[in-house]
This record gives sequence, structure tokens and C-alpha cells, in this order.
Amino acid sequence: MRLLLIEDEAPTAAQVRSFAARYGLPTHDVHEVRSIKKGLAWFAENDMPALIFSDIELLDGNVFSLYEQVRVTCPIIFLTAYDQFLLPAFQANGIGYLLKPFTYEQFAAALAKYEGLRASFAPGPAPALPPTQGLPAAVVEQLRAALHQPAPSYRQRLTVRQPNNSFYLLPAADVAFLQADEGIVFAIDQRGARHPLAGTLTEWEQQLDPAHFFRLNRSELVQLSAVAKAEPYFNNRLLVKLRHGATLTSSTTQTAAFRRWLEG
Repeated sequence: MRLLLIEDEAPTAAQVRSFAARYGLPTHDVHEVRSIKKGLAWFAENDMPALIFSDIELLDGNVFSLYEQVRVTCPIIFLTAYDQFLLPAFQANGIGYLLKPFTYEQFAAALAKYEGLRASFAPGPAPALPPTQGLPAAVVEQLRAALHQPAPSYRQRLTVRQPNNSFYLLPAADVAFLQADEGIVFAIDQRGARHPLAGTLTEWEQQLDPAHFFRLNRSELVQLSAVAKAEPYFNNRLLVKLRHGATLTSSTTQTAAFRRWLEG
């Protein structure tokens, strides 16, 4: 069972390989490309894989430009930090759409859907649909159901804990960035005041709208409205200067994705 992974972020690629091994997929036959150019070369030299795991925004462009040039006949599970590509993804053989950061349970659920639809994609002498007819009916029903799933809701207020076990609510719009410091997560507001929060940075990342908050590095989550400008820094990092005066630094692995996020 040949698998193709189209992903330009090394941490996500490693996570997919780990999750695939945990699920029981044959990871020895996972082929990996990191750009549209390399994807075109791979399809020119190889047979169609059984399944594709695909990022959407790559370093050299949008992956749909690859799928416009290559007739993909296998299903695709998309992996992305952006939810605006949902419909184009399903129009391009998508059977799963995992928003980063995704869990193993979400990854396994997408693969379970693939296993359930596998017979629909298997070639055979039985009445195969002509290319002009699109996806099999069973797949269309799965996609229709997915498109009607309710949009995720995100936190509009953060609960700030107090020493006497009381708390107050901090509007998410007032937060400039979140920072993990010695095991405690702080919300730093637009004036620079620090507010201690319960939970981990990853938990807050999953609860805040990814259109407004971005995981800049292992310890910081920044809000878009707080960013004044970003400047090149050494080792392919960025200095991110905030409107209230703080300066943060992107990690090397997050720089490309952060640039795309800033550009919208």
C-alpha cells in the first residue's frame, strides 16, 4: 500500500509518519515531497498511490495548482491550518480535512473513513464511473455530510485565575499573546499586563480561533491584531514586533507557515 505525503513542515511530516505507524499503515512505503515542483516530478515517475496526505499551502504555492496538472485518482486526506479550503479540498478527491494541530484520534477517524470507502475506490470490471461523472455516490454522500457539520466554536473570553480561587474573564480580543513560562501559561494583554491561566499552551491553542491566534514557537501564541511588523532574523526566523512594544521570535519550523498566516 503506497502512501504519498505532501507536506513542507518537518514536524507535521514526522507526526503523520508516527500516527500512520500507530494506526498500522506500512510506513516503509511512505513517499514524501515538500513542494509542488517535486510533487509534479514524483507523479511523473511513479504510479498513483493508494492514499495521499496533503498539506495545502506549500512553500512554492497552493497544492491545488498541482492537482490541476495531475489527474489524481486516489483519495486525499488534507492536513492544513486553514479552514477556508474545505470545499476545494473535497472537489479534489478529499475524504478528510484535518485542521492543524490535529490529534491521533482525528487522524484515525479520517483513516477509518478511508477504510470504509476503500471499495468505492478499488478498480475493477464492475461499472466504473467515467471521469466526467466525478466521485462515486458513496463518497459524495460522505462529503455532503462533512460539509454540513457545524463550524467549530472558539473561546471569546479567557478565564484568569486568582490566588483566592476566584477568577475574572479577559476578552480574547484584548490578548496580545499567550506565553508558557515555567509551567504556567500567561495571557499578556495589549497593555503588557500578564494574566495567569489554567491549562497548557496547546490546550489554549485548540480553544482559540486559528484565524486570529498562531503558535509562533513552543512557548508563545500570538494574536494577529497585536502584530505590528515582522523582520528577518538569523536561522530562518522572524522577529515579530507587537504594537504594545514586546518582541517575539518565530521558530525555524514555524516561519514559513507564519508568513502565510500573516498574508491571509
